[in-house]
Amino acid sequence: MDERLIQQQEQELAKTGRYYLHVCFMTIPLLCMACFLYGLRPLLLCGAALLTGNLCDRLVSLLRRRVYRAGDFSNESFALIIALLMPATVDWYVVIMAVLAGVLIGKEVFGGYGSYPFNPAAVGYAVAAVSWPEQVFRYPQPYINIPLWDATGVSVSSTISDTLRSGGSLNIGAISLVLGEYAAPMGTGAALILLACGLFLWLQKDVRLSASVSFVVTCALIAFLFPRQVGVNGVDIALRLQCVRDELLTGAMLFSAVFLLNEPYTCAHHHLGRILYGVLVGAITMGFRYYGVYETGVCFALLTVNSISGWMDRTESRLYQLMHRPAAGKEGAE
Repeated sequence: MDERLIQQQEQELAKTGRYYLHVCFMTIPLLCMACFLYGLRPLLLCGAALLTGNLCDRLVSLLRRRVYRAGDFSNESFALIIALLMPATVDWYVVIMAVLAGVLIGKEVFGGYGSYPFNPAAVGYAVAAVSWPEQVFRYPQPYINIPLWDATGVSVSSTISDTLRSGGSLNIGAISLVLGEYAAPMGTGAALILLACGLFLWLQKDVRLSASVSFVVTCALIAFLFPRQVGVNGVDIALRLQCVRDELLTGAMLFSAVFLLNEPYTCAHHHLGRILYGVLVGAITMGFRYYGVYETGVCFALLTVNSISGWMDRTESRLYQLMHRPAAGKEGAE
């Protein structure tokens, strides 16, 4: 492997390595909540994903003839994010294949650490969603007995997405929605824990609020102004706010705002670019939710906007230079 590329990746690891370590730590409370709701199977699925991500890192290090970096937790963080986006009844091979796709195709094909244009976790999830939709988008009810090894006999459904897509309202209490006591991916339902994880990452300066807040605000505005629930009239503010609640607390919206949007190498890097990035991801996400067939359309929206995030950074830098060039010339003339 090129020594210059190795040195560059070492420098990037020194700058952003703790972000991935903190993400791994923040998945622990989500995993604990998942185990409380679904038993021990989420622990085994996340363990399999974690092991797969680590082995991929070691294999790539061997093939590229570089020393394995024990401080690089990016593969492990991507693997845990992918696993937590899955239902507790998903087969083992689906999780493993999703992690392999995310790490090898989403990350290593583009050169490895810091060189990828698309969020590897979103890549892995998208591959699994397209390949095995019957497993990825059907969820068990909380508090039911799920066997550790073979969950094929457990009843699953897509009640939330079917209800919202048909224009209905959710018959779930606010407390149950906040705690994740409904059929959903393993790690995306507990809104209180997700907000606490986001607060920790923000306090550690691992993430910035520009992209996440603009994403959530955009989704909330679209849900408020254009609710898909039948019977919401123009003056019933309470029903519109309930539509916003139902949209934001389902479909991995908060999970994506915390764990996917702020990935250091796929999010826009400048302030205005991050705001625009969040707005675009939010608008496209709601488009997928309203007109698509997948409930968790945020990953597909993220991949779409990832393709232009670099262009947004370059455009903002050029505009900044153009805006400040006349002032600099004027000061020189004086």
